[in-house]
Amino acid sequence: MARRTKQEAQETRTRLLDAAEQLFHERGVSRTSLQDIAQAAGVTRGAVYWHFEDKVQLFDAMMQRATMPLEEGIEAATSASPDLPLEDLRLGLLNVFHCTVNNARTRRAFEIANLRVEFVGEMTSILARKVVAHRDWTLHNRGTFERAIELGQLPPGLDTQRAAIGLMALVGGLLHHWMLDPESFDLIEVGQAQLEHYLSSLAVPVPNRFSPLTEAERHTLGRQAVCESAQSPMTAADAQPDSRLKAPDL
Repeated sequence: MARRTKQEAQETRTRLLDAAEQLFHERGVSRTSLQDIAQAAGVTRGAVYWHFEDKVQLFDAMMQRATMPLEEGIEAATSASPDLPLEDLRLGLLNVFHCTVNNARTRRAFEIANLRVEFVGEMTSILARKVVAHRDWTLHNRGTFERAIELGQLPPGLDTQRAAIGLMALVGGLLHHWMLDPESFDLIEVGQAQLEHYLSSLAVPVPNRFSPLTEAERHTLGRQAVCESAQSPMTAADAQPDSRLKAPDL
């Protein structure tokens, strides 16, 4: 009887996670209540609280069940050979692209975490977890580049922190844009090409083709119309021209 009760509890928990995943993906996290999840799972609201303290804990459990692509990529890379850090990193991130495209649960979880959740109110703690994951990923990539420098596979003058941030931006950007429009490009093919180009470019110092910004160029920063439109709306008095004011020299 005890075994049956434990099995039933696990089945209920699984139904709740399945329902949460489906509803979060369809409606968004903020528009989905615990009552909605309970109803979709065919259980009472009390059953939800038996397994989870609140929606935050339920959301976190759902995300942990569907291993996030980036976290999975880190795990794959850390289990490989210490003498081939760049190759191991490459394979781990290619696995990220592959799982995102081919694993439906991972893809849904990734879409929920990036496109269907507002990190405000009760979900603020989830944002903190995401920030920690990103910092861990950056630290892992930096350690990989430092190991490659020790092995003579990357130049000693490489700024590993900038390289790690650049890699995170590249992979994260590809994933985000593909999620928005999966038909726009082949994530696995394009992702592999861009990833390999980026990692290869780190081994060859590239001179900066741009000259340092001049004082005149710095003076124009933030003065374009698109920047000015983001400022607070002017009052009627502010809108009156002032003969003492002169347009900046551009």
